Amino acid sequence: MKKIAYLCALLLMASLGLQAQMSVEDYINTYKDLAIEEMKISGIPASITLAQGILETENGNSELVKKSNNHFGIKCKSNWTGPSVSHDDDAPGECFRVYHSASDSYRDHSNFLRGSQRYAFLFNLSPTDYKGWAYGLKKAGYATNPKYPDILIRNIEKYNLQQFDENDDGSPVIDVAKQQELNNEPAEELIKPVRYTEMNMSQNLASIKAGKTLFNGLKAIFVPAGTSLLAIATEYQIALSDLLDYNDLKKDGLLHDEQWIFLQRKKKEGNRNRYTTTGTESLYWISQVNAIQLNSLMQFNNLPADAVLKPGTSIRLRMGDGRPSSSVDKPKNSAVSMHLVQPKEGLYSISKKYNVSVQQLRNWNDLTTDELKIGQELIISK
Repeated sequence: MKKIAYLCALLLMASLGLQAQMSVEDYINTYKDLAIEEMKISGIPASITLAQGILETENGNSELVKKSNNHFGIKCKSNWTGPSVSHDDDAPGECFRVYHSASDSYRDHSNFLRGSQRYAFLFNLSPTDYKGWAYGLKKAGYATNPKYPDILIRNIEKYNLQQFDENDDGSPVIDVAKQQELNNEPAEELIKPVRYTEMNMSQNLASIKAGKTLFNGLKAIFVPAGTSLLAIATEYQIALSDLLDYNDLKKDGLLHDEQWIFLQRKKKEGNRNRYTTTGTESLYWISQVNAIQLNSLMQFNNLPADAVLKPGTSIRLRMGDGRPSSSVDKPKNSAVSMHLVQPKEGLYSISKKYNVSVQQLRNWNDLTTDELKIGQELIISK
């Protein structure tokens, strides 16, 4: 009798589970207003946003979206300071962003596309050119699936998602002139970043107290965006003026981005000859991740303090290494021989960045485990 009751309970649970599954139509009806709202702000076609959401969340039924509200499969990346969750994707246990609501996820999707140079060309397309957007996203590297644009276009046309991009008279829902005006503005000014309740001062202070480490041989901490420089100086009993000087900062306040903050003066030269950018990076960021005084980098490379460098730019970290300053190399060039481990990096992500195998990294660095420490130097080519 108990066995029958147990089976009935299982069947009831299974039935409820099936009833809870969202259909494509359910997903569209639930989130179309969010997609249209974001389109008006960012210029991203609502049809594209919905088609991506349908695909990435399996119509709102995927394990990832249920535990994270992440509708677009956006991974943590180095600049993410909000909550995260581990999820198997291209590799086991990858880091994905967690949001408080679908609305936060949709806004971050807009920020993600608007704030990256990789996707800048898309915003020159007509707001109703969903096919151009679909192929453009693939071209820019949003997804690795070669059929990604075809899937998006098929879903848009099958479910008539393009209707959300146009008014009744066929004109674009968004103000084309306004969007063209926005396209000429710096990306960070377009949409204010999403702020999360987790990023409050008490948690930042906890990070300050627990974060002291050695980075490139110097005492340093890696702190989240929104951290008070005065709080750091107070915690470590350093004069605020000295802390600003150590980190090539001109004024006190809250940090705009997550970054290394040094508790002693940075060095005048690096511990290797060159550093090659793997993304768009500022000269200041390079000075922080290599623990080098900004003035030294400026002198070595004949660059201004506010220089922003493209991927593949080789930056001199020492004077007199025999090569022209700021020469452009491919990131996977044999000249790149060392890598400093950054927060949230693992052997798998580093191996992909330099097109080597995880086993090669283990062998070259005599690693007995896959556990890495922030600031650890790795040989990445021989």
